[in-house]
Amino acid sequence: MKKEDLPQDPGALDQFTREVVYVKNEDGKYETALSRGWDVKKDALDGAWVDVNQRIEDARKAVALGEKSPVHYFMELRLMDIPVLSGYTGFWGFFIKRHMKPGVFKNLSDKKLAKYAKAFDISVEELRNFKG
Repeated sequence: MKKEDLPQDPGALDQFTREVVYVKNEDGKYETALSRGWDVKKDALDGAWVDVNQRIEDARKAVALGEKSPVHYFMELRLMDIPVLSGYTGFWGFFIKRHMKPGVFKNLSDKKLAKYAKAFDISVEELRNFKG
């Protein structure tokens, strides 16, 4: 893309940051330039956030209906998946899946709940008492 064609559409982070991109200057050589944003990229990211927020809401409803434990909700809220949560807690993915079952979750020790709470940056009480 030529430097003069660099989009400068206001984005979600327009007031906080700029994006560094490579452009061709008048001599045809690449250099870096700052862009405020690009509407196409903004629309794609907005669509992705709609999907993320829907997953979080679905997780909240699953907890409220007693189908899943709070581990599932907070994992979605913090944009984690099982391998990431496993890395933070040290639990194998198999056990995390089991801990997402309400019957298993209610019997977890304080030590295990503390590992989840630390990973989610909440208190053990918030985790234990979350009802959706």
